[in-house]
Amino acid sequence: MAGKKYVYLYEEGSAGMKSLLGGKGANLAEMTNIGLPVPPGLTVTTEACKDFTELGQKFPEGLEDQVKAKISILEQRLGKKFGDKTDPLLVSVRSGAPISMPGMMDTVLNLGLNDRTVEVLAAATGNERFALDCYRRFINMFGNVVMGVEHNRFEEILQCWKTEAGVKDDYRLSAGEWRKVIAGYKHLIQKETGRMFPQEPLEQLFMAVYAVFNSWNNDRAVVYRKYNKIPDHLGTAVNIQAMVFGNLGEDSGTGVAFTRNPSTGENKLYGEYLINAQGEDVVAGIRTPQPIAALQRDMPEIYDQFAGVCNLLEQHYRDMQDVEFTIERGRLWILQTRTGKRTAQAAIKIAVDMFNEGLLAKEEALLKVEPGHLEQLLHRRINPAAELNVVARGLPASPGASSGMVVFDADMAEKLGQEGKSVILVRTETTPDDIHGIVAAQGVLTSRGGMTSHAAVVARGMGKPCVCGCESIKIDYERNEFYTEELAIKQGDIISIDGAAGSVILGAVPMLDPELSPEFQELLVWADQVRTLGVRANADTPDDAAKAREFGAAGIGLTRTEHMFMAQDRLPIVQEMILAAGREERQAALNRLLPMQQGDFYGILKAMDGFPVTIRLLDPPLHEFLPNAEDLVVEITRLRLTGGDKAEISRKEELLRKVRALSEFNPMLGHRGCRLGITFPEVYGMQARAIFKATARLVEEGFNPVPEVEIPLVIAEKELEILREVIVNAAEEVMKDTGVKFHYTVGTMIEVPRAALLADEVAAQADFFSFGTNDLTQTVLGFSRDDAEGKFMQDYLDKKILADNPFMVLDRKGVGSLMKTAVELGRKTKPGLLIGICGEHGGEPDSIEFCYGLGLDFVSCSPFRVPIARLVAAQAGIKNDGSQKKTFCAPHLQKTS
Repeated sequence: MAGKKYVYLYEEGSAGMKSLLGGKGANLAEMTNIGLPVPPGLTVTTEACKDFTELGQKFPEGLEDQVKAKISILEQRLGKKFGDKTDPLLVSVRSGAPISMPGMMDTVLNLGLNDRTVEVLAAATGNERFALDCYRRFINMFGNVVMGVEHNRFEEILQCWKTEAGVKDDYRLSAGEWRKVIAGYKHLIQKETGRMFPQEPLEQLFMAVYAVFNSWNNDRAVVYRKYNKIPDHLGTAVNIQAMVFGNLGEDSGTGVAFTRNPSTGENKLYGEYLINAQGEDVVAGIRTPQPIAALQRDMPEIYDQFAGVCNLLEQHYRDMQDVEFTIERGRLWILQTRTGKRTAQAAIKIAVDMFNEGLLAKEEALLKVEPGHLEQLLHRRINPAAELNVVARGLPASPGASSGMVVFDADMAEKLGQEGKSVILVRTETTPDDIHGIVAAQGVLTSRGGMTSHAAVVARGMGKPCVCGCESIKIDYERNEFYTEELAIKQGDIISIDGAAGSVILGAVPMLDPELSPEFQELLVWADQVRTLGVRANADTPDDAAKAREFGAAGIGLTRTEHMFMAQDRLPIVQEMILAAGREERQAALNRLLPMQQGDFYGILKAMDGFPVTIRLLDPPLHEFLPNAEDLVVEITRLRLTGGDKAEISRKEELLRKVRALSEFNPMLGHRGCRLGITFPEVYGMQARAIFKATARLVEEGFNPVPEVEIPLVIAEKELEILREVIVNAAEEVMKDTGVKFHYTVGTMIEVPRAALLADEVAAQADFFSFGTNDLTQTVLGFSRDDAEGKFMQDYLDKKILADNPFMVLDRKGVGSLMKTAVELGRKTKPGLLIGICGEHGGEPDSIEFCYGLGLDFVSCSPFRVPIARLVAAQAGIKNDGSQKKTFCAPHLQKTS
């Protein structure tokens, strides 16, 4: 580790160094280099954090010397020194990971203040109250972040003195009262930690850097990374930046703004600011701020300058930006820019608008929309026809609507969420420590804070509805209640929130499914123009098929016929077929089922007219259609004890014998799939005739049905050969009987390792393959999904044995290797072999990208995930084929001299 460069001045970095300098450090460097008003500073790299962790929370050799050397350059440049008696240097210390994690790690402001330098700052500014305010903020943040004293203990002291002084707002405390607060803070730290508050600035600095590195692995950061699938190995950088002050008076202020509206995507500055405040006052929700538009009224020149900076940043980064700024005595400073978090609606509108504005190419615009965020579009909204009992209103901080039980504590929200209950987390304001509760909740309601508060930013990122700054409610944590003017609402009561309207509603309310915006439709048209990977849907009913087509599915990749057998009007007939004493009885039952199945297939094939429909023949073991053995034993015992009808008892005893005869030790690997077809070919024959009778009828009616008959769980070419003959015979019989010619194909699911390894042989009898990765994952890993997820999967994820749940994200190393083998072998036999994937992996972005790389022809997923699959398929092509249009900064955005 010796000899590594761990520290960079801002001018030594660039936007391309994000993995080393973190997102914040890279952006500060970039802004410095294009001439924006950025307070000077330096960045300690992510490599230093990773080495710190590897060394057991110890600074690597050379780090402290490099920091001191860069601080010395900073001191010379600014004409200030740490601890100086005439002009002390004060800095902020902030985290900055390569991937933005807003609010998850720690920040310290005003570092360098002590009992001596606070007096120097007061004299230099002529504002004693300002200097003492800065000092008490520093002691609070340092005591909490670095020394581990709970934040609320400081708040209790502050509140005590505000009550004593008879004031509501912090800024109304006098200098003398701030001195009392500071004394109380220092006494609290000594009492809680056993050590004095440190007075030496360099000691403060290295303690703060140590705390930021440690915060990479704090609970809230770990939860956030896990939720957002951010790798743990990235580490965080530390940014040490000269302080500028927004709390010097009425000509100073601080704010946060987005270059476009992060909720709607509207091309208009969106944000908030506070006069005479520091940055944490805005983001922490401590005071309710003013909208950014009010800055145009209060400081018009500053507003115009800031609007110009925002436009420059958006042009330079070619994306919507989240900008933090401070105004110090009438001078604007830019503290940070980063790609702004946004809702799905906003992401789509911004991408489409930026293309229409000439800022982005279509390929770039497609890459600006995150697939995971599209699920936000599927959130429900409140039915506008519903009668609502609105009991309070706040700020519409994150769109969507939800109902749930009121809870006031993040731990309780998590507990109830794990029990499957819907909850709304209600807080005065949220902090990063509430992250686990926000994850578990259906929505968030806060009584304080603005549109850029912690609750608002986190909820938008998670796609959860949020109402912030609802000042008309008063929360009593001791009684677990909140009050409006007329009501007391207790923990456990049901409320609804509308994050788009900012309303709080008593009770549950009727919801509506969302509709796709015109911009979304346009974006998906672009995606379809770019992608080569087909997208189908899994659908078992005509309604599902119609919904899939509405969402843009180009066919059905999986229709599960067993779901049709479970309908109450046909289950008794299915049971008759299973319990039949011989082939003749079984065929009689099948003949009664055939018209029912024919109707099912007719509806689905008609709904997908002109598109292929893959129909999987019966897959589960037959005992799944029969009553539970234990329930039968109980029923027989009851009949015997109560003198029940002997014929009824005899019938149930016979049923119990059959159920027990069909029961298996391991049904998942037992008599199911094509093994049923081998044993009972008449079952598959009936289903094939039903498919083809429906097909013939549709052809006669002028439709263009495209049936694909799929044989499940094949392990050998001979199996498929035998069952293909059954299907072909059924097709020929129906064509002969109806006089109608139609096209069909016969293929198989690849869902056990042997089929994948012998795919060249199996392909000889197949017109198509479809990977059934749910079962393939179970057979490759040797996991029963229900048992794994219920008993040990979380341990495997926590211990990093598996990176992701393999039933949710395709296991590339294991399952993926077999898929690659099957594709290569299958197309060796038949170069044009159609190959797709069905099951949950067909709608998961990482898995779709892998399927694109394998050269699959299509993915198939649930209807509501079709839009996501269409987008990801296009993005996979852009990323992997290098078709993203290369663009460069305009000359006026290059570094200024």
